[in-house]
Order: sequence, then structure tokens, then C-alpha cells
Amino acid sequence: MSELKKTKGRENPSAVSKSENKIKERIKYWLFLNLGILMLAVGIYFFKAPNGFATGGVSGISIVIAKLFPSISQATCMLIINVVLLIIGCVILGKECGVLTVYCSLVLSVENWLFEYFIPITEPLTAYPLMELVYAVLLTGIGSAVIFKCNASSGGTDIVALILKKYTEMNVGKALLVSDALIAASTFFVYSNIEIGLFSMLGLFAKVFIVDDILDSINMCKSFTIITTKAEEIDAFIMKDMNHSATVHKAKGAYSGEDRQIIITVCRVTEALRLRKKVKEIDPHAFIIITKTSEIMGKGFRAN
Repeated sequence: MSELKKTKGRENPSAVSKSENKIKERIKYWLFLNLGILMLAVGIYFFKAPNGFATGGVSGISIVIAKLFPSISQATCMLIINVVLLIIGCVILGKECGVLTVYCSLVLSVENWLFEYFIPITEPLTAYPLMELVYAVLLTGIGSAVIFKCNASSGGTDIVALILKKYTEMNVGKALLVSDALIAASTFFVYSNIEIGLFSMLGLFAKVFIVDDILDSINMCKSFTIITTKAEEIDAFIMKDMNHSATVHKAKGAYSGEDRQIIITVCRVTEALRLRKKVKEIDPHAFIIITKTSEIMGKGFRAN
């Protein structure tokens, strides 16, 4: 009876570990999401808006409207347009994505308001528009990619892009290009300086490629094909230490005629070096093929 009481009083170590990992993952998720929002806000306020770069998105629409109607601030325009598109997004994309998008768009608008209040800017930071376009594209492109990775959007035309991605075969980059092209093109008519329009179109195309490349980099995994005679030991390490699974099938060497096992598994880029070292430690004669991939679908990776 005393042993039973002792057992009841103890916590399952594996359950505690899983709970701690979940908390760490959630903290990491929200830090990652807010970093993306901050990068987007900095890119819009300090580089896009002062130069009039309307490379798409609600920020682009807001820049154009603020130019046409100076009495309306850019942050106010962003908030109004976002509210309308958020309602559409919640209906079509689902509650979870809608709630996250509400959060992102509100934080983005608040950060823009704070920048306007504490660091008012009436002209570009430098006399080099091309350099400022590079910073605008990099910051907003990386920020958008990070937010997309978190299964959210910053609102506005990002919602349109996600809807296009959901119902067509377009990737995120192409969907952004379609949804933002008209906004970028409008700068030719709003601004008397044709350079602004050309910079806006250039920025849009650059942003499309950056978003796709960053998403591929974030999703990057390594696929391992391991030919070995010590499959059991390697499998044990993959499953127990790395918390992944693997597929094993028998094979025969064409030259030696000896029996081998082929292990196929995938892991994150950060885990690849660890796995490679362990395989060579267990079986120095193992033949390893490692390939990069960003399209891994299944348990532990992408759901669809």
C-alpha cells in the first residue's frame, strides 16, 4: 500500500518533459512571430513609407491613400483596411488563422503608431533610394515569411494571398505577386516622380522571391539514405535520442554481394550534423546520402 502511495505521488518524468517542451515551443513560437511583426513594422515605417515605396500589401495601399489624403495617417488607413479584410479572412481561412491575423495586424498598427509618435519621420533617412529599397524589401520580405511560417499573416493583401494559395496551385510568392501588382502599379499615377513607381515594382518582384526563398530556408530539412550493416543501433539512436522514425529495408551490395540494410529518415537542418556524426561513429563504413528538401509532409513535419 505504501509503495502504491509513493507511485501516485510521483510525476511521470516523460510527461513532465513533454509539458516543458510544449511550453518552450510556445514561447519560441510567439517570440518568432513577434520578431516577424517587428521587422515588418520597421521596414514599412522607416524605409517604405518615407520613400513612397508601395510594393503591395495594406501598407502599400495606406502609403498611396496617405499621399492622396494627407489628413488620414498611414497607421489609421492600415487599421481600417485590415478590419475589412480580417472579416473575410476569418470566414474563408478559419478561426485559428483569423485570430493570429487579428493579433499580427493589431500589433503591426500599434507599432506603426508608436513609431509615428516617438520617432516622427517626414523624409527619407538617406539620399540613396536604392539602398533604402533594399532595406525595405529585406525587412518586409523576411518579416512576412516569418509570419507566414507561423501560420498567420500580417493582414491585408496577405489574406488575399493565403486565400489564393488555398484555392489554387500558387505558392505564397506568386499569390503575393498577383494580389499586390495593382497596388505597386498605382504609384505611377499617384506620384509625379516615375522613379517611385519603378522602385515600387522592383521592390514587389524582389519581395516575392525573398518570401519564397526565406520560407524554403525556414522549412529546410535533410533527407538521409544510410546503407549500413548496423541498422538496429542507428535506428535506436534515431528513435530514442532524436525522437524521429525511419524506414528500413533489406538490400544487397552489387559489387560485394553482401547483405546490407537501407535506412531512410529525415530531420531538421540543425539535427543533421549530429545524426551524420553518430552514424559514422556506429558504423565507420556506412554509405550516407544526404539531400536538402523543404517539402516534408507527415507526422512531425508539415501536415499538408
